[in-house]
Amino acid sequence: MINRIMEAIGTVLNAEFGDGYKIYREEAGQEFQGPCFFTACTYSSNKQFSEKRYLRENQFCIRYFPGIGGKEREECYGAAERLFSCLEWLTVDGDFVMGTRMRCEMTDGVLLFFVNYDVYVYKMSETVPVMEEISAETAVKG
Repeated sequence: MINRIMEAIGTVLNAEFGDGYKIYREEAGQEFQGPCFFTACTYSSNKQFSEKRYLRENQFCIRYFPGIGGKEREECYGAAERLFSCLEWLTVDGDFVMGTRMRCEMTDGVLLFFVNYDVYVYKMSETVPVMEEISAETAVKG
């Protein structure tokens, strides 16, 4: 599920920002150039809600590295506004998933944008083949 949510985040980011912004899911080392995004799932939990229903809480961090031009903070604030609106809803496997607990912060000239995509998961139990017929012979002593 986490990989499918990350794919949906990448699709939404590409639709909002265009092809001029690289979107990475893995660390790129020192060879990347801004403007670009790094997406990662920073936290995931699984809580049983009922017998077969579980709540998966997934927190994602989207790091935005601005381009070089002297107005990096202004560029980050503009990107934050766009992220708040474009990441509100995702389409994952044909279903809508709402982004919650959105917040952002600036650290060392990089925008850190956090969003949760919490989903319910149903665990299907294995079907055990049922016995079709049984026959037994018994005898009584005495």
